[in-house]
Order: sequence, then C-alpha cells, then structure tokens
Amino acid sequence: MSTVYLAFDTTLERPVAVKVMHRDVAAQPEQLERFRREARAVAQLSHPYVVGVIDAGEDDGTPYIVLEYVPGQTLKERIREDGRLSTSESVAYAIEVARALGYAHERGIVHRDVKPQNVLVDEEGRAKVTDFGIARTLDQEGLTADGRVLGTTDYVSPEQALGHPVTGQSDIYSLGIVLYEMLTGEVPFTGENQVAVAMKHVRDELPDVQQRRPEVSTALATVVDRATAKDLGERYQHTDEFAADLEDALSIETARAGQATGEATAVLRTLPPSARRRVPLRLRHSVAFFVGIAIVAVAVLAILGVFASDRATTGTGNTKSAAPPGLKHVSLASDSVHVFDPSPGDGEEHDADLPSVVDRDPNSVWSTDTYYSGDLGKPGVGVYIDANPGVKAREMRIATPTPGWEGEVYGLSSSPADTLSGWGEPLATIANAQSTTNVKLPGTSNRYYLLWITKLPPSGKKVSISEIELYK
Repeated sequence: MSTVYLAFDTTLERPVAVKVMHRDVAAQPEQLERFRREARAVAQLSHPYVVGVIDAGEDDGTPYIVLEYVPGQTLKERIREDGRLSTSESVAYAIEVARALGYAHERGIVHRDVKPQNVLVDEEGRAKVTDFGIARTLDQEGLTADGRVLGTTDYVSPEQALGHPVTGQSDIYSLGIVLYEMLTGEVPFTGENQVAVAMKHVRDELPDVQQRRPEVSTALATVVDRATAKDLGERYQHTDEFAADLEDALSIETARAGQATGEATAVLRTLPPSARRRVPLRLRHSVAFFVGIAIVAVAVLAILGVFASDRATTGTGNTKSAAPPGLKHVSLASDSVHVFDPSPGDGEEHDADLPSVVDRDPNSVWSTDTYYSGDLGKPGVGVYIDANPGVKAREMRIATPTPGWEGEVYGLSSSPADTLSGWGEPLATIANAQSTTNVKLPGTSNRYYLLWITKLPPSGKKVSISEIELYK
C-alpha cells in the first residue's frame, strides 16, 4: 500500500524514512483510514525499541508518514544470512521486542503483525519494531473486526486466524514464533498456501524446539511453549511476564554458553539484579568492563536495593516515575536527545548512549567524557532534547548516579543554536545536583531544552545522566 523512501531532513540535518501511500490505494477510504491509523498509533509511542514517527500529513492529496531512519537490516534478513542465531542472542532480541510490545500494550495498542520482517536491527545490533500498519487500539472497533485475517500467517496466532478478538496475547504468540525461528532457523509450520499454514497454527502442536536444536535449555523451551500455547489460559497473559521469563532464560543460556556475544552483551546490562546474579561472576565482570565504571556503579546500587524493581517493571521503557502534582509527563522520542559540545569541545560525547537519557530506565546512562584534570577544561558540555513540536515545560526532572555537579537549563523555540550564547539566558540553574533533582521551569513554550553542565562533582572526572524527564 505504500513506498518508503530514504530522505534527508534539511532542518535537523539527518536522514529519515518517508512512507508515501500509493495514489490508487489512497483513493480507497478504508485503506486511507488504515494508513492514518498507523500514524496515530505509532505517534503515541516513544521507546528505544520502536521506530519513531517524526511527522505525518498529506501533500497534494498523498498521505505520508516521516519515520526515524534505521540503517541496518531486518531480523528476517539476519536469519536468512546466518541461519539460526545463537541462543543468547535470540533471547536478547526477543527481550527487546517484548519490551517494545509491552510498552505499546500499556497504551492500548496491539501490533497484530509481529514478524521478523517488521523488526529492524540497527548498525549497533539493537532491535526496533516497525510497521504498525494494521495496529488498532483495544478500546475501539478496528477495521479488521469483520473477521478478515490481516498479517503474515507464518506467525499468526490461532485466535487471529479464526477471526476472533485480538489482544496483546496475540502479539505474544507471534513473538514466540519469531523466537522459535531465531533458535531453529525456520518457521514451525509450512503448507501449500497461507490458509493451510494458518490452520496448522490453529490445530497442530508446535514442533519441539529442543528436537530441532538440542542445546536449547529446558527453561527456554518452556518459555517458547508457554508463549505459543493455543489455549489463552495457558499462554502468558501479559508481555511483562513473558519478558521477565525471557530475562531469566538469557541469564541461564549465557551461563551455559560461558560467554555473551552480540546484542546479548548489551541486553545483559539491562537485566534486573535477580536475573543478572545467575550470570557467572566472570561474565558479569566482562560485561561491566565494556559498559564502563558509571553503569557498574548503577548496577551495584541496584543490587543494594537503591533502585528497587519487581517483575512488572523490568527492562527498558517500563519504569514509571510519578508526575509532580498537577503536571503531566511529556513523551519524548528515543532519538530526541543530542550532544551539545561547542568549540573548544569536539562535538562528541558518547553519542551512542544518548537514548538512555529518555528511556525511563534508571539502569541505563549517558556519560560525559572522562576529564582526568578534575575540571572540564571548557565552559561546559551537555545534551539537549527535541520536544517536537514544542511544549510549555514547567519542570525538568534529572536523575544522576554522579551527584554534586553544577549546571544550567536553557530553552529555545527555534532551531538549536551552535553556541551557548545563541540559547539566550538560562531558564534555571543547578547549584548542587542530587541523585534526583527537580528543576522548576517558567512554562514558556520551547521545542528544545538544553541541560548544560558547567562543573564536575567534587573529586569526580565525569557526569552521568540516567534520565531527563519533562513535565507540563
């Protein structure tokens, strides 16, 4: 129904993906509404593992959606190239997709077409879910409520194949099939046509994953079986249950393999302490080495119970902090954070970790470079957030595992300035940052908010930020 173009955003100077609906399809009211629904559905989602919507509209009668551009390949392409993936990496990707789906489900959005073709793997190895084109909210009748099956039958849930009501459990089933394919290198069912495959999902038992891949642990096989149970009463009821068991399985598979590779290394960093303790101490130290001192400090605090967590709030994007009285949380896209390091800085400060600032996960952090002299050696360094299209922020909440630093907050309604002077006067100052600092803002309308760090903490060599939240 559409063509996706690689384009260039001349305002923010970055590549983007533009999905343009075909004109003949746009002439069909039902298809046009589906396309608009995709834009509305994904626009509600801001999560590190979801491809974000930047803009949407119609140009000369042609609808379009501007999306985050993710260079890389689809998970399907990865499976075709490599065959079956390592067990730990398969589980790691399943965790990332489960966290994305859980985030969507919390907002009443069911994907309805979970398949490896709709999972992009970026250049850093991280999974991002895309194509919510047939998604619908749970609180309204969808366009597919007449019993038609939309989606790919290789991964379709039994209830969806039968035209029954579709809930988040259907996404769980489809992700279970994707996990099965990652582990075995092939889908569980094949047939002469799509209907034959769909009916196998309804009637046939799933082939034993351990028979096709004996090294899969019993614990992981049990997770696959429960995720793909045909009886909704036996299947995982909620995505957070599924993700929690996947996290335990990743620890077990890593311990059995004696090593962590690929995306499993990154996901291991985000596991809750209860799951991470199952990983051998040698591997935990190895992971910590690559993460850096700042994240190790956060992990230790988490183990001590400073960052309390339970099975319902594990993983990126699921931790929720209460908004201040009378204020509302502002949703921020995963690609909304940018480094601000003007001359004499070099313009870069751990850019790859920037999404950690807005992922609502206290265990992930962005850090400045390490300044061994004990001072920045320049006026400052910071990050700015693009709160597109703009917001009258009344408060900024900053979480840091390295308290004691000093800084300022600035705002701009126009394009972000290249120099600090271009940001005008500060909206607020931070004299002594605490583990959590609430900064009052004047409530003026700004699109960009800059956190400018001017002084390192006493005896510190860097500043780490685990979260920045805006409230209006």
